[in-house]
Amino acid sequence: MTWQEELKENIRTIAQLKEYIDLSPEEERYLRKVMDIHPMSITHYYMSLIDRNDPDDPIIKMAVPSEDELNLIGDYDTSGERENTKMPGLQHKYLQTALVLVTNRCAMYCRHCFRKRLVGLPTEEILRRFNDAVNYIEKHEEINNVLITGGDPFVLSTEVIAEFLHELSTIPHLDFIRFGSRVPVTFPERILGDEELLSLLKSNTANSKRVYVVTQFNHPREITQESADAVDSLVCSDVIVSNQTVLLHGVNDNPETLAELQNKLVGIGVNPYYVFQCRPVKRVKSHFQVPLYKGYEVVEEAKKRLNGHSKRFRYIMSHQSGKIEIIGVMEGYIYFKYHQAKDYDNIGKFFKKKLNKTAGWLDELD
Repeated sequence: MTWQEELKENIRTIAQLKEYIDLSPEEERYLRKVMDIHPMSITHYYMSLIDRNDPDDPIIKMAVPSEDELNLIGDYDTSGERENTKMPGLQHKYLQTALVLVTNRCAMYCRHCFRKRLVGLPTEEILRRFNDAVNYIEKHEEINNVLITGGDPFVLSTEVIAEFLHELSTIPHLDFIRFGSRVPVTFPERILGDEELLSLLKSNTANSKRVYVVTQFNHPREITQESADAVDSLVCSDVIVSNQTVLLHGVNDNPETLAELQNKLVGIGVNPYYVFQCRPVKRVKSHFQVPLYKGYEVVEEAKKRLNGHSKRFRYIMSHQSGKIEIIGVMEGYIYFKYHQAKDYDNIGKFFKKKLNKTAGWLDELD
């Protein structure tokens, strides 16, 4: 079976889900309500990681819809993506980086997704003609890297990915190209089963532009032999693999779990990059977001268990105004620094807000 055929067999219905977990009639009713709004799609591989005897299983929380998704607190565009869109599918928020949304599909639809507004749904936000994006990037010489994302670009065919790389690699002022993909975590077969993809990535780095893959491991149980092999295949293809963990309530919001995750990532050749504060996304915030104060404590306690390589990540809030690092808490204040900013003059600026132990986002602080 090809990887494309495997994806077609994803778990998408309640009947398929009930082969893995028990559901009461009431749970079925609210699941149907949620899935009418935000569809479910889970790879059989990822579903094999669940512990059906654990009522608080972190894998289930990330993959299976819950009644909490009916909570409408939050917003669908928490980082100002709409206002930074230059054409459908192309965003230019930070001076040096262009972001290209090439698909609204993923191997799995994570329940904490910050692009919940478009993943798996009809949308006008996806790029229509890749050449239009290339033309924009060519005209903006301040852009030195491109992030190809979505959705997940690795659910597209290798031929399409090759076209992306070919077109972008001709632009002289680009230093490297990134792919944002959770495929190594949720569907490693995509990488392990496609030597053509690996050869493409390797030759692109050797002959033109360096390729990075930024993935998202959120829990140590996601690090399996298969996912480690997928990472190793990328590394052996001269791809640099980094990780962006999302801090999620009930999944990894304790120091032991977060530290174990970062240590194991380094062990399989993945560079810890960011730990993201969960964004206040509608149908996500109420059950996944951790208060900033608690998040800071969890991160700092986790770092005490880490070596220099495994604690290189930054605890970041991807706010409408920029990527804001959560620096510290002292004498009733929480301190921040602009790691990256929409307003170039704000980069590197420190600032503080009065501490509110229940606030989960900058806008909730005085």
